[in-house]
Amino acid sequence: MPLPYQDTTGPGDAGPLRDARMRGGRPLVVDVDDVLMQTSLSSEAIWSEIAHRPAAAIALAAAVLRGPAELKRRLANSAHFDPARLAYDTETVAYMLRVLGEGRPVYLASDTYDSALVGAIAQHLGVFTAWTASADGARLDPEAMSLLQSWSQGFDYLGHDSEVLPAGATRIPRRSPAAPSVATSDPVGWRVWAKLLRVHQWAKNALVLVPMLTAHQFGLWPAITALFAALAFSLGASAAYILNDLVDVSADRAHATKRERPIASGAIAPAQAIAAMALLLIGAITIAAVVSPAFLGVLAGYLALTTAYSFRLKRLALLDVVTLAVLYTIRVVAGAVAIGVAMSEWLFAFSLFIFMALALVKRYVELDRRSSGDRPLSRDYQPNDRAMIAVLAAAAGFNAVVIFTLYISSDAVRALYGHPQIMWASCPVLMYWVARVMLFAQRGLIDDDPVIFALKDRVSWLALGTIGAIMLAAM
Repeated sequence: MPLPYQDTTGPGDAGPLRDARMRGGRPLVVDVDDVLMQTSLSSEAIWSEIAHRPAAAIALAAAVLRGPAELKRRLANSAHFDPARLAYDTETVAYMLRVLGEGRPVYLASDTYDSALVGAIAQHLGVFTAWTASADGARLDPEAMSLLQSWSQGFDYLGHDSEVLPAGATRIPRRSPAAPSVATSDPVGWRVWAKLLRVHQWAKNALVLVPMLTAHQFGLWPAITALFAALAFSLGASAAYILNDLVDVSADRAHATKRERPIASGAIAPAQAIAAMALLLIGAITIAAVVSPAFLGVLAGYLALTTAYSFRLKRLALLDVVTLAVLYTIRVVAGAVAIGVAMSEWLFAFSLFIFMALALVKRYVELDRRSSGDRPLSRDYQPNDRAMIAVLAAAAGFNAVVIFTLYISSDAVRALYGHPQIMWASCPVLMYWVARVMLFAQRGLIDDDPVIFALKDRVSWLALGTIGAIMLAAM
């Protein structure tokens, strides 16, 4: 239990609210983890450091092996810790404000974390009469020490149930009507887990099935193999999404919609997310190894590239969209490898350009949704880049159409289709769909991800069905 015997204390910088100490009243002592915050402060600090400096993961791992004291020292020296981006429990904060309104002092206390972290939180919130943290050799602040003497006269404690309280202290029930409903052990619902894994994004992995269709491999065994390959990519992609959410947790909390993601909102703790990520990776690798060693190699390449994207590449203008296009195309390549057919150069080129177009549309939508003069978080773009992004997206989209027309005229088509000339009827449909996506992005009718938009759009499904019917007729 953190008491006034801590070696590091400090004023809470509460401004006028610090006058509450002059009016007396029974103090309220608030702990940090799972009380003031929805998650663990150490995990927040760790991922904040890794997000800004991926290489720091090695030093942090070494600090963990050396013991808690070394990890605490390493986190305290972080230059990237930002208390404004933490997931504070709003009900706890509201309760502290009510206590201050009653004329009672409120203290932030931790016997786990260094004064640098605890002090930064206290300074940011600005509602604490004073704060106290674990020892780091700093000298005592006389004024803060004077304030903390009132603790020996008894106080109310809002914190962990396992803490042993001294005589005169009263534990506030964590689910009482007068206190906030802070961290509980209630199990997380399946909908929250589905949101974390982004199960709705698994539809993208149907791209693994494309080579089976274009190569006319309609047998039962190729179909089963392709489905297992798609499942492996789905599990691997979900693991990558979790890693991305862990790295981007600070930026997500400042985003209008992404702040509702399970990790950013505090619905799922980082430790739980990491455990889920490990299980997903084990499942993906196991299934991929069963499909074939070559397919496992492609999946490993995909995971390596998406990890690089999460840590660095997504912050580099244009290189980020090229990476997204490659990640989508790798799914198609993986489908060919899984069923043992040669990857069509035409399909490869078409995939690169069409997914480059969709990635650029995604960036265009993000830029369009930012207010004028803003710079999107974690992106190396500026608002006035929108016009160029739109031009590049249209160019990439119609280059994909050109590649498709050249494919129709190639010898490869004649070997697969009895009436290849019928396939020309699909070109206007494809041109219409590409132009429609660009137009809808310009009108602000696409919400963030054009791939998800296409999966939900009836016209897109109608276009896909029409092209599929034309391809069947051409056979």
